[in-house]
Amino acid sequence: FTPAREAPRCLNLSRHGQPERVARAIVHRESWEHAPMNGHKKRLPPWHEHFRLPNGRELLIRPIRPEDADPIQGAFALLGPEEVRQRFLYTLKELTPEMAHRLCHPDPRTEFALVAAEDLPPGEALVGAVARTSITPRTREAEFAILVSHFIAGQGLGRQLMRKLVKWAKTKKLDRLYGDVLDHNHPMLQLAQSLGFKRVREHDAPGLVRVVLDLNE
Repeated sequence: FTPAREAPRCLNLSRHGQPERVARAIVHRESWEHAPMNGHKKRLPPWHEHFRLPNGRELLIRPIRPEDADPIQGAFALLGPEEVRQRFLYTLKELTPEMAHRLCHPDPRTEFALVAAEDLPPGEALVGAVARTSITPRTREAEFAILVSHFIAGQGLGRQLMRKLVKWAKTKKLDRLYGDVLDHNHPMLQLAQSLGFKRVREHDAPGLVRVVLDLNE
């Protein structure tokens, strides 16, 4: 996830040159629904959290790591065209290695990115969701982007990731957190509204709605 004018604005996962990663992602897609949760508990580092889906599956929410680039690329084949368009706001067929590298190397001074993944070492874990925010240069506001795979969507994960992005923005003492959403992406618009975001239609971008959260309220 990267802001507009920097790189594609979403989770991207490419199949070119990585058939073994795509195969693993396809083989494991059912694991999001049926694999048992990991019963092992331990003290977690900052920004780490075990998140249990309603079906009992447990994921690990954690900061993105450089090792996540290959699994994220390999999972791109599982994204539907509408999923890609809803996040990138345009059609995108692949995530290049350069894009994946940029996504997985956020600048800790101005950017923050989380994944929801299997509780396995980075690089081995299948990534099911990515959430990212980036401070807009020379402002006290940040743009967010989020994508949750349709295999685990609608189970509260997006809400939890958004809450963490809001928390990070507040630790940076920002004034606003915003994101651009397609006007027919009703689940995302409803989620944003439930978290206190207000809608502001962008007149220079037909079909888009900007949702904005005042962090001082």
